[in-house]
Amino acid sequence: MARQRQGQLHLGAFIYFTGHHHAGWRHPASGVEQMFDIEWYKKIAQSAERGKFDMIFFADLLHLIYPSRAAAGMLDPVALLSSLAMVTDKIGLTATLSTTYNEPYNAARRFATLDHLSKGRAGWNIVTSQVDTEAHNFGREKHPAHGTRYEMAKEFVDVVTALWDSWPQESLVMDRASGSFTDESKLRKADYSGQWYSTKQGLLNVPRPPQGYPVLIQAGSSGPGQDFAASVGEVIFTAQTSLTAAQEFYRTVNEKLVAGGRERGSLHIMPGLSPILGSTVEEARRKERELLDLIDPQEAVMMVSGMLQTDLSAYPADGPLPDIPDPVEASNGMKSRVQLIMDLARKDNLSIIELGRRLLGARGHMQFVGTPEQLADLMEEWFDGYGCDGFNIMPPVLPGDLDDFVDQVVPVLQRRGLYREEYEGSTLREHLGLSNPSIDHFKKLASLHQ
Repeated sequence: MARQRQGQLHLGAFIYFTGHHHAGWRHPASGVEQMFDIEWYKKIAQSAERGKFDMIFFADLLHLIYPSRAAAGMLDPVALLSSLAMVTDKIGLTATLSTTYNEPYNAARRFATLDHLSKGRAGWNIVTSQVDTEAHNFGREKHPAHGTRYEMAKEFVDVVTALWDSWPQESLVMDRASGSFTDESKLRKADYSGQWYSTKQGLLNVPRPPQGYPVLIQAGSSGPGQDFAASVGEVIFTAQTSLTAAQEFYRTVNEKLVAGGRERGSLHIMPGLSPILGSTVEEARRKERELLDLIDPQEAVMMVSGMLQTDLSAYPADGPLPDIPDPVEASNGMKSRVQLIMDLARKDNLSIIELGRRLLGARGHMQFVGTPEQLADLMEEWFDGYGCDGFNIMPPVLPGDLDDFVDQVVPVLQRRGLYREEYEGSTLREHLGLSNPSIDHFKKLASLHQ
């Protein structure tokens, strides 16, 4: 049968603690004892590269979550990826860095350094952080309001890109005979004054990155998040659990791109997908039950209470989710995720404990249970149906579930012509089919829409 859509899937390997399943660290196949060991991450990165993934992605949190009951703690992702750049050759190296609790100069310098060390494989997942406990770690009483965070993020990115542009590669002379290292006439001092951030005649002390800018990724799916992604993003990580919802999200984001003067399809949409695989459906379901049995019922209720910012301990755990007045509006964290949770509970008629276990299984993202062929069917359906441009693969337990995907699913996708057999380029932009942005890229884009 002829393919309904041209092109191929994009894949990211989303590495989170020792796996995305909340209780996966307790599974005998997890590598929890090695989660702060560079050799463990080296094996994971090389496995993803063996699977020809576009990128490996590390999230970041700026606080410690449930340290007594969950695999908690995170190495600094940019520092970690700098180490992994030395033991990989092709795979993109992407990391989260919060615009709320960092400064633009530091962010620009760290990602420019990573892009140089990796010869053009860096990507920045731009987030605005989530909770008050992160604010407390930075001497602040309260996390900024949801809308304010995105206003701050837009300025933050404007400053960062101006700093990346400040020391162009063509200004490097390095003429031993004349003693001229840099042609100062070609420097572009960043002079920015905004409501939240500013830089005065700023020059980054790292030359412009090999990719121009590291690939800009965004992970918010709320209205402001979509607007922000449509203005500066090149990849968006999202959480969709049905093809219908994914298609609507895909359509909406692409309409925002066109309205902002960008080409339809210039932003790659990659929902999260957490696969539990078996040679048969029965084997996959057995694996799922093993993981579900590791989740404490009380933790499941606490998870839902925390996400919805409502104490549910007084309600029967095996009863339905009660009516909660305006939980999305009340949330100052991930508004789109709160809406997804409410929709999921109503659609599948889940009890509080069932909802909690579902969330702890894949943190609100789509979870798949079945065979490699069935998973390839689903991925092809979503791609051909314009529900996505690829997926961010979220292994429930590491390292084994990533290896299973690489060894069992990738070959099926390759046979179907849905995925590359070899890397054709060396940079992350080349893997994603993105061009290197010119200097003042976003200023030029904004002028087209004026």
